[in-house]
Amino acid sequence: MRPIIGITSYVVPATWGVWKDLPSALVPHDYVEAVTLAGGRAVLLPPDDRDADVLRALDGLVLSGGPDVDPALYGAACGPLTEVRADRDAGELALLRAALAADLPVLGVCRGAQLLTVAAGGSLHQHLPDVLGHQLHRPGPGVYGEQVATFAAGSRIASLMGEDRTIHCFHHQGIADAGSLSVTGWAGDGLPETVEDPDRRFVLGVQWHPEYRRDQRLFGALVDAARTAMKESPTACADR
Repeated sequence: MRPIIGITSYVVPATWGVWKDLPSALVPHDYVEAVTLAGGRAVLLPPDDRDADVLRALDGLVLSGGPDVDPALYGAACGPLTEVRADRDAGELALLRAALAADLPVLGVCRGAQLLTVAAGGSLHQHLPDVLGHQLHRPGPGVYGEQVATFAAGSRIASLMGEDRTIHCFHHQGIADAGSLSVTGWAGDGLPETVEDPDRRFVLGVQWHPEYRRDQRLFGALVDAARTAMKESPTACADR
């Protein structure tokens, strides 16, 4: 049985065939393909803040990229360039908190890493060019910034990435304070790029987009952690 990995999704207008600007729940297929190649079974999770019961059917969770996390969640006023989606914040925080309580493996990508940070009591920079004086983390619309990261010795991310430390970023916000999480990776300008919770089975947040390269190091580690959790809780699998 393949581990079932939930991927949080956008709800945005989309156009295909005869349908134009139809509100749609979607994510870039790179996320799905990355999970599939890693040996998992991907399912999409639209925003839903009623409950987190869907986690009973999941073995792992991917918090996907997307719009900014509401600054009110970390006690700040909304900046002029901050764009929030309250539906995603509410639904994904409910999922995340329940996943952490259940020790479900979690991988946060870009916005997902920021959501992990906020849930851990941390805070964000709302517009990096105002802080760093450059736009290397988001060079232009639809253009990934390529950088070489540095990782803390002995960290999970260091063991996963190995010698290839190239990352592909697309974010205008960043981690200011990681809260209770450990910062284990940095861009060349010192901006945190990785957060981890070493006290949990698998909780990893990265500011870059590993799905862009369908990076099997990160998605493979998530699926492996999910598979291990399945073996430790065989009755949960039998109930499906």
